[in-house]
Amino acid sequence: MCLIVFDWRPDAHKPGDALLTLVANRDEFFVRHTASLGAWVDAPHIVAGRDLAGGGTWLGVTRDGRFAALTNYRAPGQTPAHAPSRGVLVSGYLLAGDAANADRGGALRERLTPLAYLDHIMASVADYNGFNLLLGDFTRRELVWFSNRSAAPPMLLSAGVYGLSNALLDTPWPKVERKKAALGAALARHPAKPAEPRARLEPLIELLRDPALAPDDALPSTGIPFERERALSAAFIETPDYGTRSTTALTVELDAAGLSTVWIAERSDDDGPHRVARPGDTWRAASFPIAAPPPPNAA
Repeated sequence: MCLIVFDWRPDAHKPGDALLTLVANRDEFFVRHTASLGAWVDAPHIVAGRDLAGGGTWLGVTRDGRFAALTNYRAPGQTPAHAPSRGVLVSGYLLAGDAANADRGGALRERLTPLAYLDHIMASVADYNGFNLLLGDFTRRELVWFSNRSAAPPMLLSAGVYGLSNALLDTPWPKVERKKAALGAALARHPAKPAEPRARLEPLIELLRDPALAPDDALPSTGIPFERERALSAAFIETPDYGTRSTTALTVELDAAGLSTVWIAERSDDDGPHRVARPGDTWRAASFPIAAPPPPNAA
């Protein structure tokens, strides 16, 4: 996942208000095998895509109101091949408290808050290549950002519009700034909210399907060749071997009872068994109410 823009409103209180509105592009090498958005067969409370090479995911949400997403931190020459897959940091949080997987040794036995999960993994984060991690718990109205390439401790986010690419949170790369502004403008128009998830989220997804390159004089300098820097400056990336594989949008909205509903949709460029098709138009979408989390000591 290489570009995420999101609007976080933990103080939302009226029916129809959104706690979170988020849209994200996953950029990856085309040869890496991937499963599209859906409920996981071995953990059906998770709705996410899946990295079939590393076993984790780049973005997902659970039916009890937890959310996680990840971007890689660009640091040429500092990415040892033997490092563990960063996607397991996302799936590890989403799996926490899942009894079936805990019994098989595949997950923490306790559902953890975002900060508690980060505390649990902190001893091992230096083993991973650079990453940014977003962790949320909608029942607690908490959203946390952490990067293992920042000296700052985990940050509990306040209300606002944020952007995240392959640097630290809100680093003002051109595509981050453009898409934060585009998301803010889209939300200010108070768009209609169709009842079907794809129709509801398609306008958000289209915001990030943008191949425009940044002007050369605005490009960041991250240590990669200039032509590569230019190609990666687009929100929607196209190169022969690497690019945007899917775009995901997510909203979490309050209803009249004060409960929350998750709406999620993915437009994918993966056509069938790990083939990339341009322009991709494979859709997956779902909506579901957030179920109350189990008691802390429940089996």
